[in-house]
Amino acid sequence: MTSTQQPAPHPEPLWRPGADRIARARVTRFQAWAAEHHGAPAPAPGDPAASYTALHHWSVTELERFWQALVEYCDVRFGSPYRRVLADPAMPGARWFPGATLNYAEHALRAAEDPARADEPALLHVDETHEPRTVTFRELRRQVGSLAEALRRLGVRPGDRVSGYLPNIPEAVVALLATAAVGAVWTSCAPDFGARSVLDRFQQVEPVVLFTVDGYHYGGKRHDRTATVAELRTGLPTLRAVVHVPLLGTPAPEGALEWTELTSADAEPVFEQVPFEHPLWVLYSSGTTGLPKAIVQSQGGILVEHLKQLFLHCDLGPGDRFFWYTSTGWMMWNFLVSGLLVGTTVVLYDGSPGHPDTAAQWRVAERTGTTFLGTSAAYVMACRKAGVHPGHDLDLSRVRCVATTGSPLPPDGFRWLHDEVAEDLWIASVSGGTDVCSCFAGAVPTLPVHIGELQAPCLGTDLQAWDAHGKPVTDEVGELVVTRPMPSMPVRFWNDPDGSRYHESYFEMFPGVWRHGDWITLTSRGSVVIHGRSDSTLNRQGVRMGSADIYEAVERLPEIRESLVVGIEQADGGYWMPLFVHLAPGATLDDALLARIKTTIREQLSPRHVPDEVIEVPAVPHTLTGKRIEVPVKRLLQGTPLEKAVNPGSVDNPELLRFYERLAHERS
Repeated sequence: MTSTQQPAPHPEPLWRPGADRIARARVTRFQAWAAEHHGAPAPAPGDPAASYTALHHWSVTELERFWQALVEYCDVRFGSPYRRVLADPAMPGARWFPGATLNYAEHALRAAEDPARADEPALLHVDETHEPRTVTFRELRRQVGSLAEALRRLGVRPGDRVSGYLPNIPEAVVALLATAAVGAVWTSCAPDFGARSVLDRFQQVEPVVLFTVDGYHYGGKRHDRTATVAELRTGLPTLRAVVHVPLLGTPAPEGALEWTELTSADAEPVFEQVPFEHPLWVLYSSGTTGLPKAIVQSQGGILVEHLKQLFLHCDLGPGDRFFWYTSTGWMMWNFLVSGLLVGTTVVLYDGSPGHPDTAAQWRVAERTGTTFLGTSAAYVMACRKAGVHPGHDLDLSRVRCVATTGSPLPPDGFRWLHDEVAEDLWIASVSGGTDVCSCFAGAVPTLPVHIGELQAPCLGTDLQAWDAHGKPVTDEVGELVVTRPMPSMPVRFWNDPDGSRYHESYFEMFPGVWRHGDWITLTSRGSVVIHGRSDSTLNRQGVRMGSADIYEAVERLPEIRESLVVGIEQADGGYWMPLFVHLAPGATLDDALLARIKTTIREQLSPRHVPDEVIEVPAVPHTLTGKRIEVPVKRLLQGTPLEKAVNPGSVDNPELLRFYERLAHERS
């Protein structure tokens, strides 16, 4: 297999951290400490790339020593000690820290124990008024203690499931932490999910408590959800209690409990000490081709993985303010809440990313003093197209890093952030997955940033690119695989008693090796390029191509708002590769634009990347978490009935799929 788009050589990086920044970075200090206490390679003076490469190699070849060093350095509190770090390294089924007990919520609330920090903001909540409201560490701890006590009174016990139909508000954080304190299992959906989508998820895990809002605000409008909540109550017969959060100010429906009644006590939280592998939460796959997979991750696995990511990779700690635009239906919300683990103030934004205008997220960052801003590549490119100038129009002097995920950040996105936010800006394009609730590759504060590339694989993550024969490749496109276990890999899927669905999802192609389903290139300088999903890979004349490369090229054109490309293997042996384009207002898909699209793709990529047809569509369908739906569209165009090709409840606008269904009929 050969790459169709080798990473362009950049003799000079877009950004390079200064010597003082490298010296202050937590990963630098950790490496020096681990070298002294655990045999890690010492930092190489004046050579941060060699330092990180050596540390990463040690972290994946000496897994037990690395993770032991991390839990000691981060002072993880164990209720009972572990017998060893990794009892069985085989995947799936690796057993981490056997014998240990701990509690995730206890670590998230530790800052409140420090009298000097108890009255600092733990949460800054911002809605579409963009006026931050503060919840201190002391107040957060009190509310969690009160709610955990109330949950126990309601009969919630370790292992019970507690669900939230809540937006990104402080109440959602309190409910998650109280659930974890009790040892119960949290699961959530955003209130823009319809009843069927929520029930497809929650019915699998049979929750005993449901936290709900009466509605939410988005795009300057009120969205009432009382009817949806009534459907959820009917469809979840295992519920013992429903807790009403009156975001729109309505009274609690009959039989529901009021939020304030459960959170008004002055109660010190009691943290149930649970085994390391005890479930913390259930996340869900997008569910585009059937019921979403209910992914179970552990209290201990998430705790140590997120300490690693937030402390060492994001370089976050006390004094920082951590804002990631997300919703409770996406793993990035769980990741955001974990900012509390390192004593960081977490910024919760509940509202539209573009209200009242495209600069909304930058304005929230300014108003909250954000130091680490996480957003999507799509938002960055939308700002670029809209002519937003955040660095000029707003005071973003405290923002030292902008991270992006959801899709690969195109080269133009790197340049725009550098030019329009700040020249001395650390830009971290990161890539991971709901499956591990973390990143495989991305942010490293001591390394340079090269345009179009992720800085490096993450510590403790044995990330490789494999060809079809299971051989590692460098500077070539390959399957993203992880060859050694990570603590946050799922302990199981819910309702998968023999583990067969879990095994099929990740370990079928390469037995004993996690295959994630992305095309990547590991470059010879140690950086990473993401090319798109391998299960929707374009394959022309035996050459495999990533869809992300085409999107990056096409969506530079101002007339193209968004695009979608699929490749269809045909019965006669032919191959049809259409490109669907959603045009910007006022644009027309005339011969001139069609020629520009094809010329752009041919010149920036290759003639093989040029589509067979360019077809205008009313919009591009996405999952509820904002990812383009490629595989279901491909199946529709291959003639699969809509009800079998996709779960409509997993799609942001199911009606958009009718277009592709009709097109398939017209072509048959």
